[in-house]
Amino acid sequence: MSRLDNDIFLRALLREPTPRTPIWLMRQAGRYLPEYRETRKRAGSFLALCKNPALACEVTLQPLARFDLDAAILFSDILTVPDAMGLGLYFIEGEGPKFERPLTEEWEIRNLAAPDPHAELRYVTDAVAEIRRALGGSAPLIGFSGSPWTLACYMVEGGSSADYHKAKMLAYARPDLMHHILDITTQAVIAYLNAQIESGAQAAMVFDSWGGTLSEAAYCEFSLHYLQRIAAGLIREREGRRVPSIVFAKGGGLWLEALAASGFDALGLDWTMDMGRARALVGGRVALQGNLDPAVLLAAPEIVAVEANRVLDAFGPHPGHVFNLGHGISQYTPPENVAALVDAVHAYRPEKC
Repeated sequence: MSRLDNDIFLRALLREPTPRTPIWLMRQAGRYLPEYRETRKRAGSFLALCKNPALACEVTLQPLARFDLDAAILFSDILTVPDAMGLGLYFIEGEGPKFERPLTEEWEIRNLAAPDPHAELRYVTDAVAEIRRALGGSAPLIGFSGSPWTLACYMVEGGSSADYHKAKMLAYARPDLMHHILDITTQAVIAYLNAQIESGAQAAMVFDSWGGTLSEAAYCEFSLHYLQRIAAGLIREREGRRVPSIVFAKGGGLWLEALAASGFDALGLDWTMDMGRARALVGGRVALQGNLDPAVLLAAPEIVAVEANRVLDAFGPHPGHVFNLGHGISQYTPPENVAALVDAVHAYRPEKC
């Protein structure tokens, strides 16, 4: 593998001093970029784009060609794992992801098996290897997966949901079945992330997108427990250096201290949590990533810079901050506002302690 020329993202995740705050954006390769829309059109569909390693590589690199970002993230989808389990993922324009065969019967749940990432998900590991070669050491590559609870929500509901009542009903009425789904899915996520690391990913991120729908007790039982297993099961060193891990729990501000003790190197924050308060809660135990409200990028460039500085000021002059949004970038974001954000973060220099 090539030498890494820009490693400040990885160093920040390990709470090492960096000359400036690194920045990347969740969903940085997406519909707000005209070049992405063109590539997706050539692919024929979103899923076809995900399953074509060459095109996945192309769109992964597109935002880095436009903006001076400090990390690339694999272009894929969190639902590739349940798709590989045989649930039949498909997308309807304007409605999001759907499964042809959601988990509705006990026998279907009992028959779940973790897929082999080097077989059923080979297109992902091939994409990781191709992206890593194409980056040539210019920026580190992030691999990712959905959390077991988030994946289970989609697997039981059959798609997105306003309240995930089917998944929550299963968790409360038949916790044995929900724990079986979560156990198999946890095995799958660990194998999947490790396969990405073995293929060239230099950091691993878990998206616990729907953890915030749970009560505190239910979160500890049905999400946090399995996140801890994932953190403990990840490859920690590759190519002679640490492979940092990140967990992003949307709506997880109530459980920051528990998440900080879960075994991940960094916590991603959504935009509802004050960055300074979050740092006071977790101290120097973990790095923090985030957490600008994505809607700020719909405002004027000068507002973008002011709000970026607000987040940076809140974190303060400490190591261990990766700038990001508090959720994925909106498809309506003007690309020039992303450029203004990157410039503002790169120009920021805090007062030293």
